[in-house]
Amino acid sequence: MEGRSESQIQLLRRHIHAFPDFPKKGILFRDIGPILKEPTALTAVIDLFEEHVKNEKWEVDLIVGLDARGFLFGPLLAQRLGVGFVMVRKKGKLPGAIVSVAYDLEYGKAEAEIQEGAVTPGQKVLLVDDLLATGGTLFAACELLKKRHAKIQGCMVVIELTELKGIDRLNPHSVFSLVQY
Repeated sequence: MEGRSESQIQLLRRHIHAFPDFPKKGILFRDIGPILKEPTALTAVIDLFEEHVKNEKWEVDLIVGLDARGFLFGPLLAQRLGVGFVMVRKKGKLPGAIVSVAYDLEYGKAEAEIQEGAVTPGQKVLLVDDLLATGGTLFAACELLKKRHAKIQGCMVVIELTELKGIDRLNPHSVFSLVQY
């Protein structure tokens, strides 16, 4: 199984493209678009996420995907695990009663929101996103779920930019990343 996992990770590395100076000078953007275009690469992401959940023996009631690229991987993992999927969105994108949290970005401030009834107290949740950089958005999502009294099993990302140390911001939550740069 380890060999299969390593070959899947190498497949993902080949399908993550780097774009220097995007969206601004000095940033090296990691693009997951090619993963989505290649069915075997997309399947590898979900296979590896599912394998990790099973290895950790996590009980999960809901997958929580972060706006917007967490919406690409989260529902597929939820379907595999036979659980529901819930969205954490940017401010103003969800109807009805919402719960929100403000947070800082490297270039300003933002708010994350979840519908009030989307997660009930005590539900076991797993957060999914495409990228962990400074950890601001994922931290905010964890704070939102704490407000809903959810039990956070862990966080999963396709890419982690280790030099930005976003993982430090997420303690004590477990963070699993498929590819690290």
